[in-house]
Amino acid sequence: MTSRHPSSLPADPAQLPALRDGYRQDKADLLAMLQVPSASARGIRSLLRRLSALADGMLCRLWTRAQLPAGWALVAVGGYGRAQLFPHSDVDVLLLLPDGTAAAEDAARTPIEAFIGSCWDAGLEIGSSVRTVDECLSESAADVTVQTALLEARLLCGSAALFEEFRQRYDAQMDPRAFLVAKTLEMRQRHTKYEDTPYALEPNCKESPGGLRDLQIILWAARAAGLGRSWRELAAGGLATPFEVRQIERNEALLFLIRARLHLLAGRREDRLVFDLQTAVAEGFGYRSTAPDGKRLAMRASETLMRRYYWAAKAVSQLSQILLLGIEERLNPSTHELRPINPRFFEKAGLIEVASDDLYEKQPHAILETFLLYENTMGLKDLSARTLRALYNARAVMDGRFRRDPFNRALFMHIMREPRGITHAMRLMNQTSVLGRYLWPFRRIVGQMQHDLFHVYTVDQHILMVLRNMRRFFMAEHAHEYPFCSQLAAGWDKPWILYIAALFHDIGKGRGGDHSQIGAQEARRFSRQHGIAREDAQLIEFLVAEHLSMSQVAQKQDLSDPAVIAAFAQRVGNERYLTALYLLTVADIRGTSPKVWNAWKGKLLEDLYRATLRVLGGRAPDAAAEIEARKREALILLALSALPHEAHKKLWETLDVSYFMRHEAPDIAWHTRHLSRHVGSTQAIVRARLSLAGEGLEVLVYAPDRADLFARICGYFDHAGFSILDARVHTARNGHALDTFQVVTASQPGAYRELIHMVENDLQRAIEDQGALPEPTRRRVSRRVKSFPIAPRVTLRPDEKAQRWLISISASDRAGLLYMVARVLSRHCLNVQLAKVSTLGERVEDTFLVQGPELQSNAQQIRIETELLEALADQ
Repeated sequence: MTSRHPSSLPADPAQLPALRDGYRQDKADLLAMLQVPSASARGIRSLLRRLSALADGMLCRLWTRAQLPAGWALVAVGGYGRAQLFPHSDVDVLLLLPDGTAAAEDAARTPIEAFIGSCWDAGLEIGSSVRTVDECLSESAADVTVQTALLEARLLCGSAALFEEFRQRYDAQMDPRAFLVAKTLEMRQRHTKYEDTPYALEPNCKESPGGLRDLQIILWAARAAGLGRSWRELAAGGLATPFEVRQIERNEALLFLIRARLHLLAGRREDRLVFDLQTAVAEGFGYRSTAPDGKRLAMRASETLMRRYYWAAKAVSQLSQILLLGIEERLNPSTHELRPINPRFFEKAGLIEVASDDLYEKQPHAILETFLLYENTMGLKDLSARTLRALYNARAVMDGRFRRDPFNRALFMHIMREPRGITHAMRLMNQTSVLGRYLWPFRRIVGQMQHDLFHVYTVDQHILMVLRNMRRFFMAEHAHEYPFCSQLAAGWDKPWILYIAALFHDIGKGRGGDHSQIGAQEARRFSRQHGIAREDAQLIEFLVAEHLSMSQVAQKQDLSDPAVIAAFAQRVGNERYLTALYLLTVADIRGTSPKVWNAWKGKLLEDLYRATLRVLGGRAPDAAAEIEARKREALILLALSALPHEAHKKLWETLDVSYFMRHEAPDIAWHTRHLSRHVGSTQAIVRARLSLAGEGLEVLVYAPDRADLFARICGYFDHAGFSILDARVHTARNGHALDTFQVVTASQPGAYRELIHMVENDLQRAIEDQGALPEPTRRRVSRRVKSFPIAPRVTLRPDEKAQRWLISISASDRAGLLYMVARVLSRHCLNVQLAKVSTLGERVEDTFLVQGPELQSNAQQIRIETELLEALADQ
């Protein structure tokens, strides 16, 4: 193609249409290269640079025509600044003026407006800003988005001296650590917006997890830190290996090509792989739909494309995590103590660190051991960059021999049977490609789409979502979401059976035939290979084969017909099978889409469960047996304390399932004895007793709930010299908070009995105080924390119903920390409904379930996370 440079085109203002037509023709000639299937991902980089160069020439021609002052400069910023101009992306430019220039005055405004107008007249869709150097720096300091755009500033024409002044002052102002924190928080919010998965059925190839933005963040952070401006420079500096760079460049090019073709097909800026465009994009790659051949289902061209996209996005997610952790370690040279876990692994600031880079090649058993340690070692939260890299490079080790190894099979079953951490372990195994390489049938459904709009996730992500839902039935802090399921789960003896059933229920999809029966066959084979007892194996196989039946009966058949109920009862056979199938069905429906589950479907399933249970001769419990046992024991204790008959009812009617799951019978009796006469009281009730754990006090608070209540309680303990070991925060149905705290003090460790009266009176006054919250007490940080600081971490995520949010924090422990966190929550009017406080040596791991209007704004969410990080880092 012969392209005419804009400088050869007419300069007369009357001939701007000819200039525009020439630019559009040159651009169309370039874009024609995208319309042939032979267009390669390898050539897309050159195309983006040529589109940028075309815009460069046009802008410089127009700048010269405008006769702007010689001391000004025209600067490309953002994606255009890095010479990656997509077909319908904005051409973002900065008109850089010397300090002291008043852009609003006529002398400056008139030529600026004329230049910007000529850009539009010439066919350039520009996004423009006009700033002095000082204004660039102040805007950059106030807004990380502006700071990021300016990071990639590129001089087009005008004053090189002015641009160099800007560049030097901008670089001097850059704080790479703060920049990395800000971009990481921004990335988390973006990932939350896209439900933390690259596997959405209509992903955004730029913004979704595993998209181009994740790769851009790596280069932004590296450039800000002076670690490199390109992938090759990162490899030369030891931040990435040559193999990793090849993988990144290959997958980045694919994402470039997909995005460019999306723009071309939509005729506008469109970064989403929406259903309407997927087939056309796929055909642009030369993919064609295939007919069924008797063994496999028909494969759409779009499914082939999307599977390729998902594998690329998964690789980007893995590699971006490795490189971002590496940049973080470069910016914050590790002073963390390496704590040996065993000869193969260390614990490093809550991360699992391999003892050697070639551990997995030399000892393949250590691969699965990594995830077992992740589950059963308290305080481990993730894998280090070194471990992630070692796993990425050990994929070839996980072959058929690896899968058949009896020791590996025993390790995998150990992982499934662990009482905690199963959801995160399975997700991490999938993210690192270990799950699909060990469980070969699972690999076949990784990245497999489901074109029914019933599922909003790929098959592998749906399976892991169902596993997560099942696990949550067994967790007290999630009992408020689906109380009946939590009640049934409380009486279930082998959760791992349900986890395996969840893992296999859709594993047969995409092979043709009935996926339930195919999955049942795979489950049977898995049970035989892994030595599962016959009785348990039969239940797993039944659940996989029948996982759709309960939903179908409940939603499609007449539940008032005794014959329907009798037939279903005969199908399930007994109460144990019925309960397991009910739990799997609810978890499955909830895992298809946030919009699919509703109260009516829940009622139909529960009605079917109860009706079938009656036919089977069992009974439908109103609460789990464990909860009922706790209530009976509490009533016995209350009778011994001479509490009037049925005096407990008024209080208990305000308490839900999660309260009884989180408190033992002696606690329930103690609360009831002191609160039964004060239900709904407008005054705060505070009671304290010697802790049943042996040391310290247990303090009960009952008061009308308000946003600053939790902070006031924490503030009192902080100023009184108490350390909070545990906090159980509960909001009753009548709007009252019922909170209990385990506290200790170093000042009077042997005088707790004498402190009871003081705590009851002083804490009540502190709660009823309507003044401003007191400032935190400043105390010295321990030498150990100073020597081995832990980088604070904060995550903010919505719960299942998107009505409440879970805040998780991790930081070095110190006096008053919980109060500083509570002050931030109070400042943003966040109501704490549940709190789990855990201290692991010198590290705290706290979780809060909160609710508040400010959480509806992404900007506010980032602000809250930022303020929490500042509070946690404030030494």
